[in-house]
Amino acid sequence: MKKITAIVLAVMMVFALCACGGDNLTFVTGGEQGTYYAFGTVIAQQVSDKTDTAITAVSGNGSKANVEDLASGGAQLAFCQSDVMSYAYNGTNLFADSGAVKDFSVVAALYMEQVQIVTMNPDIKTVADLKGKKVSIGASGSGVNFNAIDVLKAYDMTVDDIDPQYLDFGDSAEGLKDGKIDAAFVVAGAPTVAISDLSTSGQVYLVGFDKEHTDKLIADCPYYSTYTIKKDVYKTPDDVDTVAVAAVVLARNDVSEDAVYNFMTAVFDNLDELTKAHAKGGELSLEFASSITDVPYHPGAVKYFAEHDITVK
Repeated sequence: MKKITAIVLAVMMVFALCACGGDNLTFVTGGEQGTYYAFGTVIAQQVSDKTDTAITAVSGNGSKANVEDLASGGAQLAFCQSDVMSYAYNGTNLFADSGAVKDFSVVAALYMEQVQIVTMNPDIKTVADLKGKKVSIGASGSGVNFNAIDVLKAYDMTVDDIDPQYLDFGDSAEGLKDGKIDAAFVVAGAPTVAISDLSTSGQVYLVGFDKEHTDKLIADCPYYSTYTIKKDVYKTPDDVDTVAVAAVVLARNDVSEDAVYNFMTAVFDNLDELTKAHAKGGELSLEFASSITDVPYHPGAVKYFAEHDITVK
């Protein structure tokens, strides 16, 4: 009798846990010195606090690796650059050899990620000045590699014209600080932690793009858009014109509709609170969040947007 009672109690406990518990999701972000990780951690905490969907943010190894984590089931949510997202879905560029990845969908576009070419050498003023220099073009597997290639191509250059170094944001900042590299491509939302920290050790400069080469870049690669980084962001001598892609949150298609809906409500119904925790929250809007057109949205996001009279793919 005691044995039967114990079994009944155990079953009741299981049902109780299932009734009150929601999804537990892993959100792969970026390197710990980048915006993905810092902002992703804040978002994960807010969703976990405000809904029954628990999200754990973990560091990642770049947009390509994040998509691969989604495909393998190692993560259920991921930050990704919009260009790398398109490469994955269409099986091009970074995914030309491995093939298209179709088992993910869009949760929301959050903010713009600027292509930041950082240096501590005031003589490096243009992309052409990178010739022959030691330049970090991002960690292996990151979308920064292709961003660097795109930019160099617009200036009739290739990686053969530089001495490429494959470093993440944190190592790039250390390399610049120690004089081991001359410049670094950093593609992340400004201000980026690695660059902000670097600016405390000396004057940093951002290499700007002129209109002629910007127009050429966008004509060849329309997923870029123009952007100006104000001088007060890193205390640079002047405002700097550059280009940007979108930072997008993706979800595996098998993530529940309720979980993604909870993500949307926790984030977009509480933007003031999110902005107090991280400045990037102030850049979010439903208009931009619903702007992706080349990859379908997750049903949970579709439901949330529909409640706000917005139709997405």
